[in-house]
Amino acid sequence: MATTELSDHLRTGGGDKLTDRVAFVTGGTRGIGAAICRSLATQGACVAAGYGRDRDRADDFRRELEQIGITATIHQGNVASAEDCARTVQDVLDAHGQLDILVNNAGITVDKPVLRMAQDDWYKVLAVNLSGAFFMSQAALGHMLERGTGRIVNISSVVGQTGNIGQTNYAASKSGMFGLTKTLALEAAFNLQRAGKLDRNGIGLTVNAVAPGYIETEMVGTIPDKVLGRISAQIPLHRLGRPEEVARVVRFLCADASSYITGQVWGVNGGLDM
Repeated sequence: MATTELSDHLRTGGGDKLTDRVAFVTGGTRGIGAAICRSLATQGACVAAGYGRDRDRADDFRRELEQIGITATIHQGNVASAEDCARTVQDVLDAHGQLDILVNNAGITVDKPVLRMAQDDWYKVLAVNLSGAFFMSQAALGHMLERGTGRIVNISSVVGQTGNIGQTNYAASKSGMFGLTKTLALEAAFNLQRAGKLDRNGIGLTVNAVAPGYIETEMVGTIPDKVLGRISAQIPLHRLGRPEEVARVVRFLCADASSYITGQVWGVNGGLDM
């Protein structure tokens, strides 16, 4: 949803399914992450956007949201660092007093064939994409368990389901998120039950994953046009996805009414994995 469309939507009332909720989106100032922030905001959520290095861009994004009446904060950190993950979660809690939704969206690629991939190429991608999601979830989960409610959504990739030449590190990290998601979902339910907080009529604490296909973002923009043409031809819907289409699924999973969905992987890929 473009900024002008979002502004019009909010002026006409938007929605209220996420009113009084605070959402922390890592990698939240660009691409899919920015679309997720905007989408959650249309339902009344206050958004905290995480970013890595580009402070100017993060400030521009925050101002963009505030100009159309969205409460937003930005939080700098390196998700590959357990200490930074704990600190940024605490920063969000200090700023907003609560954390209801965590979207682990931050991710990188370092593409090379297996035989040319250096150890650092492997470890760097795993550290950001997979360990980052673990450390962020670990930092947020205690707060959510104490309150008895919460939503964690991990942004994986269709490449984690199908594999892709030149992306062993990326595919492994995104595939690992499936196991992480399911185990976190089981542990969340188990700990709530043990604490006597597993309310069958409540909104619960759920953990799910969304696996986008090829989406129109800066990351995909680095792929040569000829290669993108071949990829589009393989997609049953014969086009790339839009960030807003991924964000809509995330927003759905964050709603109170999605309390019976946990430990699941939602594909948003135009049918590419069929």
